[in-house]
This record gives sequence, structure tokens and C-alpha cells, in this order.
Amino acid sequence: MSTTDTAVAAGRLARGLEPLHAQIYFAPEAESRFARAGLEEGHRMTYFAPRAAPMGAVGPSVVSATFYNFSPRLVAESIPRAWELAPPADLVAARFEAADASLRRLLGDDAVGSAEMAEAAALARAAAEAVTPEGRPLAAGHLDLAWPAAPHLVLWHALSILREYRGDGHIALLIEAGLSGLEALLTATGTGTGFTIAFALSSRGWTVTEWNDGVARLAERGLLQYAPPSDEAVTPVLTEAGAALRKRLEDDTHRLGAAPWSVLGTERASRLGEIGGAFVRTALANGAFPSGVFAARPRG
Repeated sequence: MSTTDTAVAAGRLARGLEPLHAQIYFAPEAESRFARAGLEEGHRMTYFAPRAAPMGAVGPSVVSATFYNFSPRLVAESIPRAWELAPPADLVAARFEAADASLRRLLGDDAVGSAEMAEAAALARAAAEAVTPEGRPLAAGHLDLAWPAAPHLVLWHALSILREYRGDGHIALLIEAGLSGLEALLTATGTGTGFTIAFALSSRGWTVTEWNDGVARLAERGLLQYAPPSDEAVTPVLTEAGAALRKRLEDDTHRLGAAPWSVLGTERASRLGEIGGAFVRTALANGAFPSGVFAARPRG
């Protein structure tokens, strides 16, 4: 298998397993546990602070830099105030508690306690332990956390490390391509496989005016089709050049994210994909993500 084929296979495996990590951002169990730890229930700080907590009590600029496609204005409404309400260590603990509860609900206790779960956890941990922290700040924060004992939490933590490692590399590529956080969101939405426009706007904190101004800028660069001025959020449509850029970004993200997965080799990576894929399908079938979030179903 060529280097390119290996990178693509690793990227597909990463994307295929990502729902097992990402379900925590939509799990009802998470909100209540973060509120119990001291955060304001119903406030966006219950997203920003727990995800950033492995890096410590960092400021809003660090969170905006590592989360990237969120409006810095939205981030600043939560950080650093969240740290006055709940220390990072308490939020890390609450996050593991939430992951435990949500995975048990989505997969069932039998799957959580199965031999397949233990096998998947060991494989994913082997890949995660091959992650190197250089240039990967969000992954580095997760790397410094102590490993949990329960296999389903080992799997979740390993996939969290690997997801943030991949994301850190993706941000570097977005910067190299000259795409701001909003512009990255617009081009991703333009692929038709990311967030819906409504969810992208509401969750990332951009106004309709900012969104449409971003579309206009990217149209000037030839990456999006021109859209007439509107009072409503326009649908970003990729040009041929825009589609080529997104493909290059995806391919290069696979390449920059492949190293940890390569330690598994083809056979063990295939086995992790087989077991983990079955868990993903169960989680999706049991409502891991609400409707109206994704334009296309998360790949699994």
C-alpha cells in the first residue's frame, strides 16, 4: 500500500470512529454533570470549558485558536469566566462521567462490558499513545490526562486524543490555505457533508451579516459562487476551485493525521474499524446526534 493509500485509509478510520467521541457534545448526560461541577446549565460554557479543560485554565484567545471555526466573541462569553465557576480538573472528571453515562445509554451495558470493547480500547490506545505533542496543543492537553481504567472510557479517551490530533493538523492546513475560522466553516458547509447552515450559525456564533460577508470574500477569491446580497444566510456553493481546495485539505489532513494510526498496521487497523464501526452504527441508531445538525449523516 502506498503512503497516500495508507494516509487515506487512516483518515477514513479516524472519521469513521469519530462519532464515538463526538457524541459527548450532544449527550444530555453531559450538561447535567457540568452544571453539577459548577458551570451554568444551558450556557455555551458547558461546551467550551470541558473541551478546553485538558489544557488548563487558558484564556479565550487560546480556546479560539484551538477551536478555530467559532466566533471569538462567542468564546469570550464563556472563557475565562467558566474557570471561576469550575476548575479544569473538576470538568475533566465530569467529562469522563458524562462519557461513561452516554456510552452506556447509546451502546448498552453488554457492549460496554464486552470482549470486543476491551479489544477496541487496547487498539485505539496503542494508536493514541503514538501521538506526539509537537504543534498539536489540544491533543497535547489530552495526552497529559491520566488514562481511565474502564475499557469503554479508554476507547473514548483514545479517540478524543486522536480526534484533537487530527484537528490540530487540520487547523494548520487551514491557516496555510489562508482560510479564517469562518471561511473554513463556509467551505466545509459548501461540501454538503458538514453542518446544516442553521446549526453552523447557531453553534458557532456568527451573525447572518458575518456569514454573508464571508461568502462574498470567498466568491472574490473564486472559491464560492457569487450570491446576491440577502437578509438571510445564503447557501455557500463551492466553485471548481473551492471543491479542489476542500479535497486537498481533506487529503492533507489524512496525511498529517496518519502517523499514530500507522503503528497498528493494516490488520489491526482493519480490526479496530470492524469493531468500532459496529459500535458507531449502534450509537447512531440510538440517537447519538439530534436531527438538524448534519447535512449528511456522520460517517461511520
